[in-house]
Amino acid sequence: MAASLGQAGNDRIAEEQAALRRVATLVARGAPPREVFAAVTEEAGRLLQVDHAAMGRYRPGGTMSAVAAWDSTSAAFPVLASAKLGGQDLHTMVFQTGQPTRLDDHDDVPGPVAEVVRGLGIRAAVGVPVRVEGRLWGLMVVASRAGPLPAGTETRLAGFTELAGTAIANAEAHEALTASRARIVATADATRSRIERNLHDGAQQRLVSLTLDLRAAQAALPPGTGGVAQQLDRIAAEMGGVLDDLREIARGLHPAILAEGGLCPALKTLARRSAVPVHLDIQVDRRLPEPAEIAAYYAVSEALTNAAKHARATAVRIEVAEGNGVLDVRVRDNGRGGADFSHGSGLTGLKDRAEALGGHLQLESPPGAGTTLEIELPLEPGKPKLPPEPGW
Repeated sequence: MAASLGQAGNDRIAEEQAALRRVATLVARGAPPREVFAAVTEEAGRLLQVDHAAMGRYRPGGTMSAVAAWDSTSAAFPVLASAKLGGQDLHTMVFQTGQPTRLDDHDDVPGPVAEVVRGLGIRAAVGVPVRVEGRLWGLMVVASRAGPLPAGTETRLAGFTELAGTAIANAEAHEALTASRARIVATADATRSRIERNLHDGAQQRLVSLTLDLRAAQAALPPGTGGVAQQLDRIAAEMGGVLDDLREIARGLHPAILAEGGLCPALKTLARRSAVPVHLDIQVDRRLPEPAEIAAYYAVSEALTNAAKHARATAVRIEVAEGNGVLDVRVRDNGRGGADFSHGSGLTGLKDRAEALGGHLQLESPPGAGTTLEIELPLEPGKPKLPPEPGW
């Protein structure tokens, strides 16, 4: 008898470790919180052999909402979208104390949440707080329709809430990092735009004015001063070259045509200037958010430069379209391929820019088979990419 009891205990420990390991694997690979929540509730519910498991998040204003739920019947289970805390229900007591709590009978428990729980046929429940970096975020609940849950349920449930807290912390850290990178990109773009305006309104205008003055002085020279006239002509020509160089630098900093006309005319200008023939297919007929336009422009510009300088391509196709809140830009050439991110090229900067805006960049460049660069950018880059309520 003792041996069989010991084996049963070992089996229970093994099952618990296996369940925790499955959830930990999701957390380690950075699965979305919604996926982790669903796994936590199901794994905990099955392991503890309860009728129902759920996870809730505390909200400002003394409310809570469910972010995941599992039921042993596998039937569609009504998820508590939002409820006001108050009374002596499990959710309110965990919120007030920050400690694991159990209720063995909900019959006479006051409070709006307890009323909903009774309507679902639940009799007893255990709740354990979910903490994220020390702060109370929500709670994990397991419940029974039959009677009180076994002693030690709180301790066994704590392992799952710790993993849920880690997943939430990871997601919040990733969100904060993405927002920080987006702010850095926006600040750099604004700085380049300001420098471009200063060059255009300052140095470029002064060079234009000086060149005109030189031409006027050259025209006013009296006869017999051919040597001076030739010297002024050379100086005016040199100033014109400097002005062209300055304009090219300004275009590289922040192309004025992009700011004035948007992505479509800016890409047409790039195509006209390209050393490689370009077929342009643009399915966008409106102004887009500036961060997306800038990222798309630089991606096409870099791809065209690489096609001419490194790929030795003879043709490039550019496709630009938007749909479902995403801008898709694809650039394909027929060059020699072999491009990658490992040589400190501009491609790395493009990839970082796309990811900072919540998008991504893909590169396919098999040797001898051309290069395809595709960048997908959300058209609302400032909006957190989180699952909709009540999933997060």
